[in-house]
Amino acid sequence: SQSEQQVLSSSLECVQSIRDGVLAEAKCTESDRVTLLPEKGSETQTQSSLRLLQAETGALHRKVDSEDLYVTSILYEMEESEREVTGREVTELVWKLCLVHSASYETADLFMALVFELRHLSLEALRALWQRSSFKCRDNWQPLIDALPSCATEECVVLMKELVASGEVEEDKVEYFFWSLAFIPKPTSGMIESLAPLLMSPRASQGCFLGVTALLHRFCSAHSSCEGVPAVQGVLRTLGEFLGGNCTVQDSEHLSKVQLVLKAIGNAGLAAASLAPVLSSCAALRSNPAEIRLAALHAFRRVPCSVR
Repeated sequence: SQSEQQVLSSSLECVQSIRDGVLAEAKCTESDRVTLLPEKGSETQTQSSLRLLQAETGALHRKVDSEDLYVTSILYEMEESEREVTGREVTELVWKLCLVHSASYETADLFMALVFELRHLSLEALRALWQRSSFKCRDNWQPLIDALPSCATEECVVLMKELVASGEVEEDKVEYFFWSLAFIPKPTSGMIESLAPLLMSPRASQGCFLGVTALLHRFCSAHSSCEGVPAVQGVLRTLGEFLGGNCTVQDSEHLSKVQLVLKAIGNAGLAAASLAPVLSSCAALRSNPAEIRLAALHAFRRVPCSVR
């Protein structure tokens, strides 16, 4: 039937001749047939021939010093800049981003350059940069606010936390920042210490609790004795205070908050081992709502089996 006919059919056939390990000749024939209607069609045939004319003796490839080679993954690598990055240069980058079209390749290149250059700035330099570059572009875009969560250094996290605490960041950007915490490759105790006070804010969102504890989990995955780090202890102490001794709840709003805290404790993983007795009490208390008892059990999901 007509519905089964191919609109385009192609074929390619090549014959190669090899002599003494070298390609001596290659002949190829390519046919392309286009059929728009059953009774009409067009066909194109292309023939190509490649023949070895001469061979020269000499080095086939440049010798490479083995010291220049190393094994790496296929992930993109940004070359480290050996020059010192100044706040004025980064400010100019932000201005350039505001002037180019938002959907252009140049915007992507400039934004990537901004992210990597932010990683070279101290906290003082970042604060000064914010004072100069906190403006919005014509389309209401703030390049610096979008670049800071991707920067992933302790200095960038501390500045972003300060901006969140002072209310200088719009709500959707705040949530984006919290979710980005889970992807920071090398968290530091300084990051955790800086973010911990946000958990005590009455306006602390779900993203705040889950983002900070995801950061905590990654930090503890890289540090075997993380439970002894004061910043980690501070976060866990705060989470434990939300639970009381056994997760007793007064009303539906408090119930939702306790559920969120239990989910955050489950996120924290290895660090949550110290809260095991409280979690056990929450799960064992029969007067607690079933969803609270179940959430307490789920909170054990990343706690090591060696914990009683």
